Amino acid sequence: MDSSIRRVRQEYGSTGMIYDLGSVYEGLCKLTDVRKAKGKIYSLDAILMIIVMAKLCGVDSPYAMADWAKNHQMQLVELLQLKWGKMPSHHTIRRIIGRVVYEEEVERFVAAYNARGEHGEVYALDGKAIRGMRKKDEEGSEYLLSLYDVEQGKVLSQVAVGRKENEITKAPEALKNVEISQKIITADALHTQRAISAQIIDQGGDYVFPVKENQLRLYQNIQQLFAPEYPDWKEQSLRKPSFGKIQMDFLTAQKVSKGHGRLETRILTTSEMLNPYSTWPGLAQVYRLERQFQWLRSGRCYRTSNEVEFGITSLARTHASPARLLKIRRSHWGIETGLHGRRDVIFHEDATRMTVGDTGKVMASINNLVIALTRQANFTNAAQARRWFADHISEAFLLLTSPFSQLW
Repeated sequence: MDSSIRRVRQEYGSTGMIYDLGSVYEGLCKLTDVRKAKGKIYSLDAILMIIVMAKLCGVDSPYAMADWAKNHQMQLVELLQLKWGKMPSHHTIRRIIGRVVYEEEVERFVAAYNARGEHGEVYALDGKAIRGMRKKDEEGSEYLLSLYDVEQGKVLSQVAVGRKENEITKAPEALKNVEISQKIITADALHTQRAISAQIIDQGGDYVFPVKENQLRLYQNIQQLFAPEYPDWKEQSLRKPSFGKIQMDFLTAQKVSKGHGRLETRILTTSEMLNPYSTWPGLAQVYRLERQFQWLRSGRCYRTSNEVEFGITSLARTHASPARLLKIRRSHWGIETGLHGRRDVIFHEDATRMTVGDTGKVMASINNLVIALTRQANFTNAAQARRWFADHISEAFLLLTSPFSQLW
């Protein structure tokens, strides 16, 4: 970083370390430490810095974090201005993230930090099971519901929902603290609910939702709208003189893509014909999305499949053509590949045992923060970013102590 840039600094008393206002470290300093002063060896901010730096450098479990800190003891003592040279054990790390910090407070800090900077157009709403929290003989896993900026790779809100079915009641909470005006919210069919749609409209946003049998009447109406007027084999016999087919307002777009050994054709058709008859909040269009798959081997198709999705959107036809809706609907899967997949495959979230207190929820929030930080450091590949920071610990420290505005 250019030394000529004027930086606003503040000294934190627990370590005497200098940091920048607006940095991750400043936010960590503000988290509540519920421990009593007696017998406290490590300051909370120092341990949290070690945890986040370890995450940036490719280390995931409390055991591995303790070993990483011990192996880089001299460097960490110098960077963090520690008076106590010994590094925290894995028991201490596990206790800090499971019993000491408040999970809701950590999530609010991460969400507030990620809310800075630029934002994309589409926010995806989806839940993820935290399987590492599941204890022996316990049925099911706890879920976290996230609102994810697909383009910028940032979690803007995350709430604990308990079991999967509670996502519907927690979705309003995930949405209410985020500025979604002029943004598009996507989700799976579980969240295709009147109340959620009305809240999005009231907050100035728009939605694109699939519709399944959980909204049976709406599903049947859309299905019937896009069904052929006559079956092909009956068409001639059923058609009567002086009677023609109903004029439809269908518009269609098609997209073909090839990758991962298959050819995928997506065809999306929209209509406004249900608008006058539906009481669904904000409804502007309905759509039919057909996905045709051809699996290829040596250039030849050896298997095919077909699936159809029906859906609704509050985006008017003048603002969202079928081609644009195709792009928006496909972008929803960015939360699976850009967030959930990364947390499982790269950060080993489900494979790490986190059964003590809120360890799993706090670690999920830290993972969200680190994913956003790697994007902030101009990496699009989180695994590559972690390998680079593993060899550049001082740069990881700088990323956490520099103001957001100078790094984004």
